[in-house]
Amino acid sequence: FARTAVCHGTIAAVTDPHEIANVLGMAGVEFMVTEAARTPFHFAIGAPSCVPATPFDTAGAVLDAAAVARLLARADISHLAEMMNVPGVLLGDGEVMAKLAAAHRENKPVDGHAPGLRGGDLQRYLGAGISTDHECLSKEEAMEKAAAGMHILLRCGSAARSFRTLLPVLGCFPEQCMFCTDDKHPDELLHGYIDELVRTALAEGFALFDVLRAASLNPARHYGLKMGFLQVGDRADWIEVDDLEKFRIRRTVLGGQVVAQDGLARMDALPPRRIPNHFRRLYAQSEQFRMPAQSGQCRVIGIRDGELLTEEILCQPSVGFGLVISDPGRDLLKLAVFNRYAEDTPPALALVTGFGMQAGALASSVAHDSHHLICVGTDDALMAQAANAVIGHGGGLAAVNGQGEMALMPLPVAGLMTTDTCERAAADYRRVVEMARSCGCRLGAPFMALSFLALPVIPTLKLTDRGLFDAQQFQPVDFWVDRQC
Repeated sequence: FARTAVCHGTIAAVTDPHEIANVLGMAGVEFMVTEAARTPFHFAIGAPSCVPATPFDTAGAVLDAAAVARLLARADISHLAEMMNVPGVLLGDGEVMAKLAAAHRENKPVDGHAPGLRGGDLQRYLGAGISTDHECLSKEEAMEKAAAGMHILLRCGSAARSFRTLLPVLGCFPEQCMFCTDDKHPDELLHGYIDELVRTALAEGFALFDVLRAASLNPARHYGLKMGFLQVGDRADWIEVDDLEKFRIRRTVLGGQVVAQDGLARMDALPPRRIPNHFRRLYAQSEQFRMPAQSGQCRVIGIRDGELLTEEILCQPSVGFGLVISDPGRDLLKLAVFNRYAEDTPPALALVTGFGMQAGALASSVAHDSHHLICVGTDDALMAQAANAVIGHGGGLAAVNGQGEMALMPLPVAGLMTTDTCERAAADYRRVVEMARSCGCRLGAPFMALSFLALPVIPTLKLTDRGLFDAQQFQPVDFWVDRQC
């Protein structure tokens, strides 16, 4: 990542290792800290606040308040990472409040995660000392949060693309805005990063120094990044650009060393010293995807392309031989989540609409935040084939078309990361996406969309390894409308 980021003029990143922490716990955080220290790049690494994300999900590990406090006491941990448990904050949950108190004791900032939170609830959330949000759903929400003193992270990732919608906040609150991506696929990272957001904001007519402040100074100051600020006696950390409009990066300098020039990295590509993982799942059988039918309506997860939000849609499922079946003609596909940390527990099953696949299946071990094995498809046998390809490699992304042809991207590090370069990762990723498109999938980022269908802290309807979850009501719900959990 660092080798590619410096080519785009980025010399520091604020990170949250909660993905690998949900898989490996404290060992995952230690792995990220150790690997980050091997590069000249500045990594501000946060203490994950929500492992697991909610008590209604099964993670591979737990980081309680005592563990989080130990992390925050370390000099190499810069902040308490995004507090996703909004109900826990508002209700004063003991564990949640202890984590917040530990950050305040260490005088370290706390990142937020509060989509749609406004009014009195927002004031209580801010009163707990939470200072940022990257999940604003509208310009009006972002303006309210900024006016209340919150720092707004303007995001443009591979799936969530609210950057242009929220840009007006920069004009009103330039000292409280930062740019971020928060989930960027490798093929897109090769072509642009924060530099791309700078160019977009300038093209929209925003003031040069407001844009540069949001891209550099604001995050550096807020998170206390130990980097040069072009002041006498500082480290030699800077970038050179051709001009202040097109913003093509000419050179990137870290600690006085040129680490990128004219789009080429001058940093070594170091393989990790070890490859940790936690993947116990036995191979799937097509019979495990069977869903007995009953009369009445069911809940269906509705995807919105380019958004992390989903809808709850009520409809009559398609039925064959007494079983709920995928129906590509109605764009109703089966969705399954297998607990990757248990060998043979049955999967949670549901229906999803929005993928548009006509024949095929997708599977992934990247499924926020507990990173179980998630699979969607038009046919039980194809879903089992895709799932088993991921299981056989201890994690990865897989796409299978209607003829059984497969594209696979192995992710050996915790089932989340590759050991290859960004260029190789981008090529592998493009292959699985192209295979997904050959199945008829019409989403811009199909695997990113799939990964967020298991995240129970972003509304509305999601599927964890324990079943359907309503993220607005913050409670489990049954697949069948007239049946209670």
